[in-house]
Amino acid sequence: MISVDEARAKILAGLAPTGIETVALANAFGRVLAAPVHARLTQPPADVSAMDGFALRAADGFLGARLRIVGEAPAGHPFGGAVGPGEAVRLFTGSFLPKGADAVLLQEDADLADGFVTVNDACAAGRHIRRAGQDFSKGEILLTAGRKISARDVGLAAAGNHPWLAVHRRPRIAILATGDEIVLPGEAVPAGGIVSSNAHALAAFVTAAGGEAIVLPIAGDSLAAIAAGADAARGADMLVTTGGASVGAHDLVQAGLAARGLELDFWKIAMRPGKPLMFGRMGDMPVLGLPGNPVSAFVCAVLFLRPAIERMSGLPGAVPLLEPAILGAAMKPNDQREDYVRATRAPDGKVMPFERQDSGMLKTLARADALIMRPPFDPAREAGETVSVLILHDL
Repeated sequence: MISVDEARAKILAGLAPTGIETVALANAFGRVLAAPVHARLTQPPADVSAMDGFALRAADGFLGARLRIVGEAPAGHPFGGAVGPGEAVRLFTGSFLPKGADAVLLQEDADLADGFVTVNDACAAGRHIRRAGQDFSKGEILLTAGRKISARDVGLAAAGNHPWLAVHRRPRIAILATGDEIVLPGEAVPAGGIVSSNAHALAAFVTAAGGEAIVLPIAGDSLAAIAAGADAARGADMLVTTGGASVGAHDLVQAGLAARGLELDFWKIAMRPGKPLMFGRMGDMPVLGLPGNPVSAFVCAVLFLRPAIERMSGLPGAVPLLEPAILGAAMKPNDQREDYVRATRAPDGKVMPFERQDSGMLKTLARADALIMRPPFDPAREAGETVSVLILHDL
């Protein structure tokens, strides 16, 4: 068996970003930039007012001054003249500052009557003015390549006058569930059968991680069926199988994929749940074989599939972030495998492990919002001790 870190490093080592496509700005959220975004203009393009008020010369903005209104400049309609001595122009937030003015008097600090404005609070030069280029200048790099686009980034790109962005294509992840015993949700469940949950959970997971899920038909427990599933995955960026990766007489995934050229890189990880994870390649296509137990499959997806999708999307493929937390209940010593324990977080921040950790129990997985990571041979832990947790809030 190899360690979790070693397995993840092996998976990521052979992955490369997908190709580049151009998408409309409205569809860019969550994608990864394939090229830097430069400002196509200067923002703001000129000195503008930061508030509603009056443009004037600071020399005229002393307490009690009475200035003649010579015009107004609503946002989008600049004043064509210039502000001279004893004059002011009515402004609004975003209005261009007229020539000759070097200060803005707030409307709440002024009295307006009969075409004149009276200064009730002295003005200083530059006050309440946003200078040209204060946000960014034309040609400046606004967003760098390799950045996952947030809602804030969409707004910045829009302000930079970009209606389209170059991004990496979403990785296409083919998902192949295997086993004679599984049926689709809604179908009649035969004696000895079970409803398939892994393919649907993994499809949702792939979408959440930034990929495009392709759910293949269930492959039965035969070499021919698994080989046919491999054929159906051609054209995907990665094949993810679930089930059939252990050592039983009916665990045929390795042999079935070998018929289509699978070259196995590793098999078996020193972790719980998820020991029978495998990874290899069929030609240029990476193959990640997940266990059939639903909790094992999900934990392996968090630790290995998500970083793989990120790497193919143009991101580095980060190691899942662990955070410190206070343990809410005692835990027994751990054995030689790295353990990921389902837990909930209380309002006070303490993490409470579920009493039962069977890898077939989906209800506790759905209710968990954290995984307590226990390193190999971690000693017994008492309530109140600090442990490392992986938060599941975005999955």
